Amino acid sequence: MKKTYHGSCHCGAVRFAAEIDLAAPSLRCNCSYCLKIRCWASLVPPADFRLLAGEADLSEYRFGEHRERHYFCRHCGVRPFGRGDSLRSGPFVGIGVNCLDDASAAELAQIPITFVDGWHDEWDAPPQETRHL
Repeated sequence: MKKTYHGSCHCGAVRFAAEIDLAAPSLRCNCSYCLKIRCWASLVPPADFRLLAGEADLSEYRFGEHRERHYFCRHCGVRPFGRGDSLRSGPFVGIGVNCLDDASAAELAQIPITFVDGWHDEWDAPPQETRHL
């Protein structure tokens, strides 16, 4: 069931609210970027996301085909969310699950995780090894 969660970067300059169903699978990817930032994201439609503060405090990073915009706070470096447009599922906002301020540890522990093999462009299959993700 969707619930409104609030999140932020580490210093609090960037704050957001999003309607998220934490019972829906979250995503962990092994592409070159996600692996380095240890990405753990819940994907939501853009209409379910609201940036509450800090638009001017965000910097953007793009790579590869530039389909995804990875935002991070220019003060503390934390990446609270990103935006993308998947060929399979359309536009989305990827919420950094670890940036949710009002999700309890028990809620976070229950989130199902889907692993995807972005390293090999196999988005419908998990990588052979996931323990490090």
